[in-house]
Amino acid sequence: MIINLVGNLLYQFADNMAFLLLSALGLIIILGVLNIINLAHGELIMIGAYVASMSYYAGFPLWLCFVLSVVTVSLFGVFLERFVINRFSENRIGAMVATWGISLIISQGTLIVLGPSMRPIPLPPWKFSIGAYSYSGYRVLLFVVALILVFVLWLYFYKVRAGIFTRATMQDEEMAKSIGINTVGIGTLAFAVGAGFAGLTGALYAPTMSLVPLMGTVFTAMAFITVVVGGGANPIVGALGSSALLALVATPLTTSFGTFIGRVGLLIAALLIIRVMPNGISGFVMDFRSRHIRTVKE
Repeated sequence: MIINLVGNLLYQFADNMAFLLLSALGLIIILGVLNIINLAHGELIMIGAYVASMSYYAGFPLWLCFVLSVVTVSLFGVFLERFVINRFSENRIGAMVATWGISLIISQGTLIVLGPSMRPIPLPPWKFSIGAYSYSGYRVLLFVVALILVFVLWLYFYKVRAGIFTRATMQDEEMAKSIGINTVGIGTLAFAVGAGFAGLTGALYAPTMSLVPLMGTVFTAMAFITVVVGGGANPIVGALGSSALLALVATPLTTSFGTFIGRVGLLIAALLIIRVMPNGISGFVMDFRSRHIRTVKE
């Protein structure tokens, strides 16, 4: 009995954390670099899911469908940034409204052109058992992939030249300009990378849910909650910390009372965390480290 309960809770926790983390990674990059609230984030995820589905039924292997989704949505992100977002570089509110308009065009255009739904990719039949219960191995794989992507993002920000320039732009754009960093190009690159993460998220979840033009709204809501709770001081720490903490709150509530109560508990937890940590989890961690360093020096 205890093994069944613990196994179920761990499985649900991994599933919830993966969903929150994968939803937020692309958004947090774009917000951190361009300081733009991308309201079309969910639609980019939807495009990734649709591209994966169309590629799969065109005869491509599943892994190649994921690659095609990343490339397609990244290129679309470059187009959006250069021809739409970049025109509002001095008007953040205008950029936010523009992304909202883009989201409507994409979702309604998809509905008109491709219809109300797209065939989902069959869920890979990978199973494993804990106690008396059987679980989907693919959903555990999503959790593993989410952690791998966080590590890849860390390597990009701290080991790759373009990523270091991106981090510098996130921390102080004017200072980055003064030392010769092409912040406009970095902005385009960041939007492409963030869009690519969104496309991959859509492709990864294509086998697990109904593919409809408005599917992105679920991802957008969870992504924004995760990003706000995580804070902007350190995107990686913020995304990991907020997704883990929110999943820890939502998992027992969802298991005991259902998805709706789990979402309500998640929202209440987010409000409480923001009240206690106005700069988010990453801001709290950075402040704690600074105080610790000052204490050691004294």
